[in-house]
Amino acid sequence: MATEFSHEANQSPATAERRAEILANPGFGDYFSDHMVTIDWEGDYKTGGTWYDARVHPYGPLTLDPASAVFHYGQEIFEGVKGYRHADGSVWTFRPEKNAERFARSAHRLSLPEMPADLFIESLRELVKADEAWVPTGDGEAFYFRPFMIATEAYLGVRPAKHVQYHVIGSPAGNYFGTPEPVDIWLSTTYARAGEGGTGAAKCGGNYAASMIAQIEGEKHGCKQVIFKDPHRGDAIEELGGMNVFFVFGKENKIVTPELTGTILEGVTRSSLIQLAKDRGMTVEERAITLNEWREGVANGDITEVFACGTAAVVAPIGKLKAEDFEIPAPTEHFGEISKSLREELVGIQLGTVEDRHGWMTRLI
Repeated sequence: MATEFSHEANQSPATAERRAEILANPGFGDYFSDHMVTIDWEGDYKTGGTWYDARVHPYGPLTLDPASAVFHYGQEIFEGVKGYRHADGSVWTFRPEKNAERFARSAHRLSLPEMPADLFIESLRELVKADEAWVPTGDGEAFYFRPFMIATEAYLGVRPAKHVQYHVIGSPAGNYFGTPEPVDIWLSTTYARAGEGGTGAAKCGGNYAASMIAQIEGEKHGCKQVIFKDPHRGDAIEELGGMNVFFVFGKENKIVTPELTGTILEGVTRSSLIQLAKDRGMTVEERAITLNEWREGVANGDITEVFACGTAAVVAPIGKLKAEDFEIPAPTEHFGEISKSLREELVGIQLGTVEDRHGWMTRLI
């Protein structure tokens, strides 16, 4: 049985003129639509509970008790999903069931209730119904959904919270980096994003908070992103602060991406690019790739491209890798050909201009 959502209209929405001004240059995560979704949960993590009071209401501040568990023990998770305007005016989203599955895995890891996939997807649909006018139409633009779950029980004992809130907010979004041109990245040799047995495979705020100090370090060296390695596995490359990474071995028609070891987030874009590469007859390897292999592969021409991927950025070519005492230059031969082509195919599927062979798209409205 479908969940019924109540609706409360925002009595002071953005004017049409203000919304048009925002949509002309949305940036990323800078502006938010007029409404949000909230659903409550109450129960016991070990024995179960109930989702209730699903509602669409005006976007605005949350009122939380200072003792809410999210503030003290970090019980929170989130997702990133995009909605795309198609030529006929309809709005679609890309593989939301995969985001729902990952949201449930993250919830399990953080001892939060697992939301049913159909309720997760319906919450996206209800928000975009209310705020359809906020879905942009520009090249590379989308409506970015941010679902998140927080522990709201006011209790200082160390145990899973018995009251939780789920929310979805929405934001018109342009290209994450402003351009699909190559970005230089910084190699963190001091800090780790996640550790073995930790929360690296979950999409939770603590992982991103842990990466920020390294990102600031990278920005001082002219880099927009930071990448992490595992010194206990021969300096195996892991992922960027918020994206997965791929290496293109052009001569072998092969791409390689770090294997999922429990410290790396399993990206929806990552798995989609793996499938698209296989569709083209490319060899795909999910395995350890070390810093030395990266260095030597660029030097001898085996590695012809390096790129990052994620929901926000889609595909971002990587230029130089910078570190304290060395640099690995960007590959020069055929640089960007495969990553650009994969990006165009993936974005085409999302926008409805390329055949959706795998049934990845879900219509919201």
